[in-house]
Amino acid sequence: MEFYSWWVYLHILGAFAFAFGHGASGLAAFRIRATRDPAQVRTLLDVSAMSLGVTYIGLLLLLVGGIAAGIVGDHFGRGWIWAALVLLVVIMVAMYMLATPFYGQLRVAAGSRPKDKKVYPTPVVSQADVDMLAGSNRPAVLLAIGTVGFLVILWLMVLKPF
Repeated sequence: MEFYSWWVYLHILGAFAFAFGHGASGLAAFRIRATRDPAQVRTLLDVSAMSLGVTYIGLLLLLVGGIAAGIVGDHFGRGWIWAALVLLVVIMVAMYMLATPFYGQLRVAAGSRPKDKKVYPTPVVSQADVDMLAGSNRPAVLLAIGTVGFLVILWLMVLKPF
């Protein structure tokens, strides 16, 4: 069982790294709601994008450590670990589908170059679009999905109800 503890440690370390990186992105999203200045919006979106590297490294550590701990601890015969993995995938897909197009539109509205430069070769600031998108409740929706999902996954992992 000695290796089990190390895998759990890696899993928890990954969870902290994920929360740290994703937290920076979430804070930037809520700060955007308080500003309508395109330059500030671009800066906050850049900060959010920079934090994603830590987020994805944390997610990788979380998954590797969690799956390895599940194998070593012989947990894959129980339903809670499968439910937690499925729920994590559902949350990730939902948040990606809701966040990526929205923040891509906000980035273009604020005058940043989009990933696909063929769509908008020369960025132009659209203050009306910045005002509309920055005032959206999308960050609150994403926060609700992430928080409820996190609490359910935490409940599954700690209490192992089935």
